[in-house]
Amino acid sequence: MRRKNCRIAFNDGLLMLFGIPILSFIVPIVFFGCRFTRQPYFSLDKFITTFIIVTVLWFLNRVVLILCRSKFPLFTQVRKRILLQSITMFTVTILGNFLLHTILSATHLFNNTNQYFKRDELISSNSAAIFCVIMIMGIYESIYFMHELKNSVEEKELLKRENLHAQLNALRTQVNPHFLFNNLNTLSSLIPENPKHAVDFVQQLSKVYRHILEVEDEKSIPLKDELELLNAYIFLLKTRFGNNLQVNITISDEKLQKKIVPLSLQILMENAIKHNIVSSDKPLHIDVSTENDSLVVSNNLQMKKQINESTGIGLDNIRNRYKMLSDKPVTVTESEGNFTVSIPLIEN
Repeated sequence: MRRKNCRIAFNDGLLMLFGIPILSFIVPIVFFGCRFTRQPYFSLDKFITTFIIVTVLWFLNRVVLILCRSKFPLFTQVRKRILLQSITMFTVTILGNFLLHTILSATHLFNNTNQYFKRDELISSNSAAIFCVIMIMGIYESIYFMHELKNSVEEKELLKRENLHAQLNALRTQVNPHFLFNNLNTLSSLIPENPKHAVDFVQQLSKVYRHILEVEDEKSIPLKDELELLNAYIFLLKTRFGNNLQVNITISDEKLQKKIVPLSLQILMENAIKHNIVSSDKPLHIDVSTENDSLVVSNNLQMKKQINESTGIGLDNIRNRYKMLSDKPVTVTESEGNFTVSIPLIEN
């Protein structure tokens, strides 16, 4: 496989191999009026001088281009990148061209170098250098944008496919038969012992599934609405586990209108219950809070001994849906005694 710089987007070795000699041939003819049949003659030393200058300026501007793309890699930063890149490249070109002329003129390596760089020749040389940098930037940017456009189309198609899988996985996660089975068992034990609590339990269970149906086609919802679902979901879990499950929610009011992916909190809560022991000896503590522009859900680790490994459907579901909405990633951190998931809060 041919190597390529990820910031260049293509293997530009062939371009430099042909581009530098061609520019070195064109510049003396177009900008200095050199000809093969009359003065000023197009001589070998002029070609070599131009070749050295074009090569050095090409590589200098190539470095500037790579650095600017590294500093501003996002598509939303294109204007800022192009502006900084253009100013830097023109500055480097003018200064580099003047320095190279001074060095070549002082060394007397070529017979006609001094004559070549006298008086107005430097102005013509700077014009030629600017022409070269415009050509270089135009070629590199055109190929780069074609490459990025191709990647964007491919990524969009990939995200569409992932979104379809995410929706399917969401259905598997959201309407969890095991979750429903456990709640029905809890309800059946509540009815004879505490009918009033049983009525409240049914109402909260109804609220959970009604919310699932309401947000089925939504890409994002206000955090406030998601917390209402979470409180209903916690009511069901607390009825089942009692004080063995402790949930602490600390979210400031100004964060409530920001948005998150629907059912993400319910999925994270369900994952914590699914993979950790919840008992009087080992209570499970789950904290929900905000940190900067992210919502953080963490729990103490007390993993169950499971025969089958986790499929990761819940977390993959959240990650895939966030790819459609935000450049910020969903981060998962696991330490010796704690498991933390951080999901971005989306601006309205």
